[in-house]
Amino acid sequence: MDEASGDLVAAADTTNDLSDGQLLPELLDQIDEAIGQVSADGAYDTRACYAAISACQAHAGIPPRRGARIWQHGNANELPLACDENLRCLRRIRRQAWKRACGYHRRSLAETTMFRIKTIFGARVRARTFDGQSAEVLIGCVAR
Repeated sequence: MDEASGDLVAAADTTNDLSDGQLLPELLDQIDEAIGQVSADGAYDTRACYAAISACQAHAGIPPRRGARIWQHGNANELPLACDENLRCLRRIRRQAWKRACGYHRRSLAETTMFRIKTIFGARVRARTFDGQSAEVLIGCVAR
């Protein structure tokens, strides 16, 4: 979701076979404009998600999962990983302060948009086939 306009800029519908994090690269490929920040919940705290966000040259506002560990130590001759920087920052300041500092709370704009779509069109789909359900969901996203 583009936070400035409130428009949905990428959408996908899948079965339960894929996790949210596995879908992120496909969603980012749908976006033509420059991406400043990707704010997502801890389900997106994976190497593949960070790699996709880095490829878009965007900032990753993803809180590390509980018990997360540094992936690449500071004495490596490579650029620091965004996930490690998030974790190091969390260790210096509390989680709530980190969320404020990185703008993580902007994610709630997307959550509110999805809530609004579900309120208008209903939380359930009516079509019986998966293709019909996908079409129904994507039409609802565009029509909002």
